[in-house]
Amino acid sequence: MPPEQILSEPEGRNTAPAIAWAVRSMPDEARRDVVAVLPADHRMGDPAAFRDALERAARVVEREDRVMTLGVVPRWAETGYGYLELAPASEDTREDGVRRVRRFVEKPSAENAERFVRSGNYLWNAGIFLFRGTTLLDIVARLQPELARGLEEIAAAPRRLRELYGRLPADSIDYAIMEKLDGIATIPLDCGWSDLGSWEALDEVLPKDEQGNTGRGDTLAVDARGNLLFADQGTIAVLGVEDLVVVRTGDAVLVCPKSRSQEVRRIVSELTARGRGDLL
Repeated sequence: MPPEQILSEPEGRNTAPAIAWAVRSMPDEARRDVVAVLPADHRMGDPAAFRDALERAARVVEREDRVMTLGVVPRWAETGYGYLELAPASEDTREDGVRRVRRFVEKPSAENAERFVRSGNYLWNAGIFLFRGTTLLDIVARLQPELARGLEEIAAAPRRLRELYGRLPADSIDYAIMEKLDGIATIPLDCGWSDLGSWEALDEVLPKDEQGNTGRGDTLAVDARGNLLFADQGTIAVLGVEDLVVVRTGDAVLVCPKSRSQEVRRIVSELTARGRGDLL
């Protein structure tokens, strides 16, 4: 990758400034074409299916100049992801699989997540977007004029990037732009996607033994089923247990039911409150 094509934020200001600045920094010709926003740390279990969905979405952008997103078909009732609620199927008569997004939904409760998945009318929000760069900048100017002005200041005085970038409003692209659009559409993505954002998600992609245990490092499972064992040093051995997450890292050990792995943040909060940041 040519060094001049790599942008490095002076400081984190969330995804709206990062994406808008990247688009504003593109050459005019590239900015008029289709731009894809792809989080870099996601796993695609079926790359061919992912590329197919991405190409289909890009064709819609080229043809209709609309903002597209790829929403992931849920595989379980996840409370750690935001969701996309689809418009009723009766409003979607297209043959190319494109569905209109009715609204963005924040991370739900367990009860609501179960309801979302049962309905078949919700997708996980993976943060993957496609649009013409010029169209996005027009939308930013309309919906986020302060951000638009800041980008123009940076373009006029690139040597002041560090100073000016820190003044940009720190908002997510979802909150600042996408949630406010009426015409955003999606193509459902079913490609074994994972952001590897929880131990449960990691468990899905690691190889399993005959008893359904997954592991990394020096681990031993005897008469045990469906456990995730992760040791970056030392040894983990379990006997007669099921569906647990057992993690040994540094001088700390974590044990929790796999179904509650998203709640690890509660331990993080408690350790922080007790002044034990050394364990995080």
